Amino acid sequence: MASPNKRARTGPAPAESFDGLVSSFKDEIAKETKKYDVLKDLDLFVLDNSIRESTVGQLRGHTIENKWKIYNEVKKLGYKNTIVASFSHMTRVDDLFIKQLCERGEDRDGLFAFSEITEGTKNKVPDSKRVPVGLRKMEKVGLYNIIFELDLSDITYDFTKFTMDDMCALLLKWITWCHERLHPEAKVFISFRDLPDTMPTHSERVFQTVDFLAKLPLNLRPFGLMFEEPRGKSVPEECGTFAKYIRKVMDANDWKGNLLVHVHEKYGYCDATALQVLMSGANGIWASVCIEGSSMGNAASSVTLMNLIRMGNKKVLNKFNCNYLRQAAINVTRITTGQDPHIKQPIYGGRALDFVFDLNPEEFDLAEFFGEEAPVRITTLASEEMIQTRLVDLYGEDPQFTIPRARKMKQVMLTDLRNNRKEEYMSLVGLALLFDRAGGALTEAMRDAIEKMEINSSHANNLIEEIKATWHEWDTREEAQNDDMLEYDSFYNGFMSPYFACYRCSDTKRAMQAIDMDADGQVDWNEFLVYLKWAIHQYPNLKNSRELLDVAFRKGIIPAMRDEKLGKNGRK
Repeated sequence: MASPNKRARTGPAPAESFDGLVSSFKDEIAKETKKYDVLKDLDLFVLDNSIRESTVGQLRGHTIENKWKIYNEVKKLGYKNTIVASFSHMTRVDDLFIKQLCERGEDRDGLFAFSEITEGTKNKVPDSKRVPVGLRKMEKVGLYNIIFELDLSDITYDFTKFTMDDMCALLLKWITWCHERLHPEAKVFISFRDLPDTMPTHSERVFQTVDFLAKLPLNLRPFGLMFEEPRGKSVPEECGTFAKYIRKVMDANDWKGNLLVHVHEKYGYCDATALQVLMSGANGIWASVCIEGSSMGNAASSVTLMNLIRMGNKKVLNKFNCNYLRQAAINVTRITTGQDPHIKQPIYGGRALDFVFDLNPEEFDLAEFFGEEAPVRITTLASEEMIQTRLVDLYGEDPQFTIPRARKMKQVMLTDLRNNRKEEYMSLVGLALLFDRAGGALTEAMRDAIEKMEINSSHANNLIEEIKATWHEWDTREEAQNDDMLEYDSFYNGFMSPYFACYRCSDTKRAMQAIDMDADGQVDWNEFLVYLKWAIHQYPNLKNSRELLDVAFRKGIIPAMRDEKLGKNGRK
């Protein structure tokens, strides 16, 4: 008799049971993926926040000139609604910028500004009598579209002293004030500033507010609602749930108002969160065109729009100048930070358009969409055809740029990795030296391209200038002075002696041949500069000119000399 504690063995599940399970799985997968159709059909409302968001948390504030430049970039995108100010008791650049906007006759119908709902608080009870400074300043400058900042958690107000009925009455008071004092058709947004703090414990406050606003007469009903994820820590499904139930309350009252989301970055959720909220009930975003902003940034409108486009959304293509999204995001980043976007920033970073694995275009080709030619990224994953294409792209056609040569270049890359040597092969200099090490003879086009390559670091330029000063000292001692050419012996005495024991040794001669690219018996400054620029590009933290020379010789010239010794270059 079998032990009662021993499980009976069972055979494989019947085929019909497994088929039923698979069928149910397929239905569930189809149901889950169906939700993305919302993004395909969404008529997205964009409230641009580039002027405000990109200055928050920056080490350098915006000048009026900065604000005008950003404003004009946004106009090029076809964004019709823009947040232009957040007023306070202090006179900010915002105040002067708004004054200029109005004086120059800019259309105010799409211009929005933030305001608090109270002039202040005492014992966590809002002042419900004095007109908030934001409203007073808007009346003064002639703006009339308002975004009221609303807090509903226990952090700001004591709702045992100031009830939700009191809060709704205060909102109605200032909404009515806007229509009476600013403009009869003022567009009013209510922004739930602390929604992630409120929803988990006091969601009833949010729903009561939405229900109250939805039941207002049509002439007073807000233009829409907004909420933000201010700390970048809420997961996408969490914010999506907020949007879902806010929209349910709006729908229950037949209110077709806008529902916008603004998401900050911190833990890598921001772009996914924005899309999840749009799938769950929101119909718009308020965001900067680039990631720059408070915390680690915000879910950029350029990224959100491009995700809608790649999913097949035609409405945003007709509504906005989407082909300019990448350039606008780059320009606003430069205006704000003085630097280019991070090289790996999605959509508008320097490498966002790269081909990595092969040359076949993707189903949705970013480079083609933006009218740019996608650079081929040269790594060990690159095919031989990609390497050949990159050579032609950078230096033009040349009979040496063959598939066999590209194959040898890939072998050199793999050898570098096995030897624990990490190099860069994408740049003008990096690819040229890889080509040289793989047996190719540097072409005139390569030399010219390297010579013209800009070095953006003032420190790096100073190092090169120090070395060139030494070069000139030796150049002036020769018969043909100041021709940017050094005889072999001058070059040896000026630069090579720390690395090679004697001038007449065979190793030294081979090193000279590695540097003398045009084999004219002299070293041209531009020939030497190839290795200096490569060293700076590959090792940007060099402290002084001696370190620069050391890297150029030990990691560039001497390895190239070894190639000469092995007969890889085929030079005479």
